[in-house]
Amino acid sequence: MQRWERTRCACANSEARVSKSRRWFWAADRDASFAILDAFLDAGFNAIDTADVYNRYAPGLVGGESETVIGQWMKDRGVRDRVVLITKGGLPMGEGMEGLGRDYLPRACEASLGRLQTDHIDVYLSHAPDPHTPIAETMEAFQGLIDTGKIGHAGCSNYPADLLAEALSAGGHGKARYEVIQPLYNLAARGDYEGIVEDLAVEHGLGVITYYALAGGFLTGKYRKSEDAEGKARARVVSQYLTPEGLDLLARVDTVAARHDARPAQVALAWAMARPSVSAPIASATSTAQLEEILQATRIQLSSEDMALLEGEQAAG
Repeated sequence: MQRWERTRCACANSEARVSKSRRWFWAADRDASFAILDAFLDAGFNAIDTADVYNRYAPGLVGGESETVIGQWMKDRGVRDRVVLITKGGLPMGEGMEGLGRDYLPRACEASLGRLQTDHIDVYLSHAPDPHTPIAETMEAFQGLIDTGKIGHAGCSNYPADLLAEALSAGGHGKARYEVIQPLYNLAARGDYEGIVEDLAVEHGLGVITYYALAGGFLTGKYRKSEDAEGKARARVVSQYLTPEGLDLLARVDTVAARHDARPAQVALAWAMARPSVSAPIASATSTAQLEEILQATRIQLSSEDMALLEGEQAAG
């Protein structure tokens, strides 16, 4: 695979989400999802990210709902050839249905192909490390999926530096190689990616598609005190950022947003896209209006002064 080129596009995912499909029936119904995906594609974007497990953990859902709706949308609109389709497997989907071994990973992929109503997945990622399966076996399983044309490229999500290094070393010589990683990375949570993981991504020319680009909603600026998140679905995630450091970061985001006549979320996404090693951030939308606001981030050109301020390298003026 060619080295992944940087792109100024956000991926979209099926919450009718722009770039990350995590909660789909939980946040948007079928018609709303179709409308958002239509608008996303019409705006010139094409990468849609989902996973088999989305959203198994929501009340009344069993997993696969996100992939199902994306598959229905692609078939109904006849747009499969216009979409870069990204999905993930390996997390528990029921009794005896989990892991990255040679016995289960191909079955998980087949199930995703069925729900997505397609004969191939462009990028298929292991959703998380599998401590019970040797990495070499996982890479062999991915290679089998590539050899049969069921996936184009292999990738991984949530891999710490040591396991990512091991996986990269295990690739080749008849085994697949991870070419894309999907780490948690945003302005409020930089430590797990910056450093060894980022260095590995640059050294090996990996595509980097970051998730939680808005820190679960914190970087939208909507949540500035605990009361703002009470009763909200994102309360648990957002609360971890409601610290003096987090609020100082929001103040710096506000300063840069004012310079560009933009919203905090747009600045946070623009920052992610401006990071040299990042291919694209994942963001979610639950309405076409929200989608339009998110996509405006691609028009923001942050200066070196903006980047320094956002990254805490200079004080707000």
